[in-house]
Amino acid sequence: MKPAPFDYFAPTSLREALSLLAQHGSDAKPLAGGQSLVPTMNFRLAQPAVLVDLNNIPELSYIRLGPDGSLHIGAMTRHSTVEHDPLVAQHAPLLHETMPHIAHHQIRNRGTIGGSLAHADPAAELPAVAVALDARFRLVSQKGERWVAAKDFFVGLFATDLRPGELLTEVVFPPMPPRAGYAFDEVARRPGDYAMAGLATVVVLDAAGRCQQARLVYLSVGEGPTPAPKAAALLQGQRPTPELIAQAAETAATLDLDPVADIHASAAYRRHLCQVLARRTLTKAFERAAGGSVNGER
Repeated sequence: MKPAPFDYFAPTSLREALSLLAQHGSDAKPLAGGQSLVPTMNFRLAQPAVLVDLNNIPELSYIRLGPDGSLHIGAMTRHSTVEHDPLVAQHAPLLHETMPHIAHHQIRNRGTIGGSLAHADPAAELPAVAVALDARFRLVSQKGERWVAAKDFFVGLFATDLRPGELLTEVVFPPMPPRAGYAFDEVARRPGDYAMAGLATVVVLDAAGRCQQARLVYLSVGEGPTPAPKAAALLQGQRPTPELIAQAAETAATLDLDPVADIHASAAYRRHLCQVLARRTLTKAFERAAGGSVNGER
């Protein structure tokens, strides 16, 4: 298949790109890494009349620390750059742990963090990680800029809070608090395939070793990144034990989630995977937070 005819623009500044998007309105589509957009255009599932290529805008590609220790990543930063950057490994270790799970090396060499987030594929890893880490997104248009929390950005199946003429230009991950632990895991038929289910988990312990905060955000089991608030509430204020983790995992799989069946997995199998992933990631996250095992033994 070949894409439908379109006009192509390659701006060299953010200002020029925003001007083109404003000029062409809903007919225009920004092109980032192209790893999702180009295949859908080739199958004519997407037929934008105008492509605005963002690859010649160096101001959108960077990784740096903010004064408060937050991690700032430009939207056109490649997956492979994020994967291997030492600042990411140090200041957003959950993101660092997740990156190798995204597709294959070739796709990570071209795909961008902003493109993945704006595409909002429910099976993608980065939306779930962004919600779990309480990230914020900088959205810019000719009218100005606004900040949106990751949990409010994803509004449905392949749908976001982006308005016409807006670009996602930056993602900010807040600093990890003391006694925080994290873990990511997913189950796919083959390495690089979309996961049948995945989970990003972040926990924080208080000084007494009790769970002060927990976030469990699933992927590939709903119309976007899917939190498990009942499981998180069960952990709140409790000292983590294998029994409590097992109870939270069951709560997540049975009360928080309503996975659907498709050609890859039945709903029952996805629910089973969600329970297994919760046990795995919570155990690892609490171990990392405590510097030992969940029962206090090394």
